Amino acid sequence: MRSSKRAAFAAGLLGLLAIATIPLAVLAAQELASVGLLQALYVAVPVAIILGLAAVLVARRARLWSTRSVFRGSSHRFAQIVAWAGLLCGLTGGIALAVYGALRWASTG
Repeated sequence: MRSSKRAAFAAGLLGLLAIATIPLAVLAAQELASVGLLQALYVAVPVAIILGLAAVLVARRARLWSTRSVFRGSSHRFAQIVAWAGLLCGLTGGIALAVYGALRWASTG
Protein backbone atom coordinates (compact mmCIF):
# COMPACT_ATOMS: atom_id res chain seq x y z
CA MET A 1 0.00 0.00 0.00
CA ARG A 2 1.24 3.43 -0.86
CA SER A 3 1.39 5.90 1.96
CA SER A 4 0.28 9.44 1.27
CA LYS A 5 1.61 10.50 4.67
CA ARG A 6 5.14 9.45 3.78
CA ALA A 7 4.93 11.22 0.44
CA ALA A 8 3.56 14.34 2.11
CA PHE A 9 6.38 14.23 4.67
CA ALA A 10 8.96 13.86 1.87
CA ALA A 11 7.39 16.76 -0.04
CA GLY A 12 7.43 18.95 3.06
CA LEU A 13 11.05 18.07 3.77
CA LEU A 14 12.10 18.80 0.19
CA GLY A 15 10.19 22.09 0.30
CA LEU A 16 11.88 23.12 3.54
CA LEU A 17 15.27 22.25 2.07
CA ALA A 18 14.46 24.36 -1.00
CA ILE A 19 13.47 27.28 1.21
CA ALA A 20 16.61 26.97 3.34
CA THR A 21 19.07 26.55 0.44
CA ILE A 22 19.56 30.21 -0.45
CA PRO A 23 19.90 31.53 3.14
CA LEU A 24 22.37 28.73 3.91
CA ALA A 25 24.38 29.66 0.81
CA VAL A 26 24.50 33.29 1.94
CA LEU A 27 25.61 32.16 5.39
CA ALA A 28 28.31 29.96 3.86
CA ALA A 29 29.52 32.90 1.77
CA GLN A 30 29.79 35.06 4.90
CA GLU A 31 31.59 32.43 6.96
CA LEU A 32 33.98 31.01 4.34
CA ALA A 33 36.56 33.36 2.91
CA SER A 34 37.11 31.23 -0.20
CA VAL A 35 33.46 31.40 -1.30
CA GLY A 36 32.02 34.59 -2.73
CA LEU A 37 28.38 35.55 -2.51
CA LEU A 38 27.72 35.27 -6.23
CA GLN A 39 29.51 31.92 -6.43
CA ALA A 40 27.35 30.59 -3.62
CA LEU A 41 24.17 31.89 -5.23
CA TYR A 42 25.10 30.49 -8.65
CA VAL A 43 25.05 27.06 -7.00
CA ALA A 44 22.22 27.56 -4.50
CA VAL A 45 19.57 28.94 -6.83
CA PRO A 46 19.51 25.98 -9.26
CA VAL A 47 19.61 23.58 -6.29
CA ALA A 48 16.65 25.38 -4.73
CA ILE A 49 14.71 25.21 -8.00
CA ILE A 50 15.40 21.49 -8.40
CA LEU A 51 14.46 20.75 -4.78
CA GLY A 52 11.31 22.86 -5.08
CA LEU A 53 10.29 21.17 -8.31
CA ALA A 54 10.86 17.74 -6.77
CA ALA A 55 8.83 18.80 -3.73
CA VAL A 56 5.92 19.94 -5.90
CA LEU A 57 5.94 16.67 -7.82
CA VAL A 58 6.02 14.59 -4.65
CA ALA A 59 3.26 16.73 -3.12
CA ARG A 60 1.10 16.12 -6.18
CA ARG A 61 1.67 12.40 -5.79
CA ALA A 62 0.74 12.61 -2.10
CA ARG A 63 -2.46 14.42 -3.00
CA LEU A 64 -3.31 11.79 -5.62
CA TRP A 65 -2.70 8.95 -3.17
CA SER A 66 -4.73 10.77 -0.53
CA THR A 67 -7.73 11.14 -2.82
CA ARG A 68 -7.62 7.43 -3.64
CA SER A 69 -7.41 6.44 0.00
CA VAL A 70 -10.30 5.49 2.23
CA PHE A 71 -8.76 7.45 5.11
CA ARG A 72 -8.50 11.02 3.95
CA GLY A 73 -5.77 12.99 5.60
CA SER A 74 -4.97 16.66 5.27
CA SER A 75 -1.21 16.34 5.63
CA HIS A 76 -0.78 16.81 1.89
CA ARG A 77 -2.13 20.38 2.04
CA PHE A 78 0.72 21.59 4.25
CA ALA A 79 3.18 19.74 2.05
CA GLN A 80 1.79 21.45 -1.04
CA ILE A 81 2.11 24.89 0.53
CA VAL A 82 5.69 24.28 1.63
CA ALA A 83 6.60 22.72 -1.72
CA TRP A 84 5.25 25.66 -3.70
CA ALA A 85 6.97 28.10 -1.32
CA GLY A 86 10.28 26.32 -1.92
CA LEU A 87 9.85 26.42 -5.69
CA LEU A 88 8.89 30.09 -5.58
CA CYS A 89 11.95 30.91 -3.45
CA GLY A 90 14.17 29.26 -6.04
CA LEU A 91 12.46 31.04 -8.92
CA THR A 92 12.72 34.38 -7.10
CA GLY A 93 16.44 33.79 -6.63
CA GLY A 94 16.72 33.01 -10.34
CA ILE A 95 14.93 36.22 -11.26
CA ALA A 96 17.22 38.17 -8.93
CA LEU A 97 20.32 36.67 -10.55
CA ALA A 98 18.91 37.39 -14.03
CA VAL A 99 18.24 41.03 -13.15
CA TYR A 100 21.74 41.33 -11.66
CA GLY A 101 23.24 39.85 -14.83
CA ALA A 102 21.21 42.20 -17.03
CA LEU A 103 22.28 45.23 -14.99
CA ARG A 104 25.94 44.18 -15.14
CA TRP A 105 25.66 43.66 -18.88
CA ALA A 106 23.98 47.06 -19.36
CA SER A 107 26.58 48.85 -17.28
CA THR A 108 29.54 47.46 -19.23
CA GLY A 109 28.06 48.20 -22.66
